[in-house]
Amino acid sequence: MGHLDHATFGWLTPVLSYAMASIGAALGLRCTVRALGTTGKSRRNWLITAASAIGSGIWTMHFVAMLGFGVTGTEIRYNVPLTILSLMVAMVVVGAGVFAVGYGRDRGRALALGGLTTGLGVASMHYLGMAALRLHGDVRYDPVLVGLSVVIAVVAATAALWAALNIKSPLAVAVASLVMGGAVTSMHYTGMLAVSVRVTEAGASLPGATTMQFIFPLAVGLGSYLFLTSAFVALSPTAGERQASVSAQLPVEGAAQ
Repeated sequence: MGHLDHATFGWLTPVLSYAMASIGAALGLRCTVRALGTTGKSRRNWLITAASAIGSGIWTMHFVAMLGFGVTGTEIRYNVPLTILSLMVAMVVVGAGVFAVGYGRDRGRALALGGLTTGLGVASMHYLGMAALRLHGDVRYDPVLVGLSVVIAVVAATAALWAALNIKSPLAVAVASLVMGGAVTSMHYTGMLAVSVRVTEAGASLPGATTMQFIFPLAVGLGSYLFLTSAFVALSPTAGERQASVSAQLPVEGAAQ
């Protein structure tokens, strides 16, 4: 059996992965709160932004953590199409969960459906990302720990969506995002604890891309997207601020007439 190291760079990758998960969660929750205060195309656009933020944050968390993953006796590469597919699945399935909450009339049912869908999306992204792994050996999973990781993902997603429905203040959203970031990171490392690798003799060179050739540049790109989108959301006025601005201008316009 090959020795697995989940932190070849020490605490750097676990801390960075937690930060990315928390930033994605904070942005996604904030966008969902904005969406629930609007209607029509504006609600749809906010929900799309929320889904892309949560999906990007979760994917970036996973692969930043994987930058610190190593197995003695073999190099590691990634299948590029499967890795891209894992990102698409994260965004689409998380989007389905967010839209269920954003447009559901029965909030209890919408929360249950949205939490289950989003949690399964998180787990699907994780295990698709692991399926993209290429190394000299056989990868096996402990089914009990795999099941536990899926349960953690569903509970974390449901709690996050509940926060989006019931918490409005930026401070409370920030606290909720830190909790969700911790839960998603815990799901990742629980899933990684389920992994064991039986290393075989190196034969032909491994197909796919190394982490520095593909994963690192894409993670940096998505991280930049999250930071820029966070700045945009922070600077854009809320529905209440827009209404207050309109109300403040009405007396002035009436006096001018």
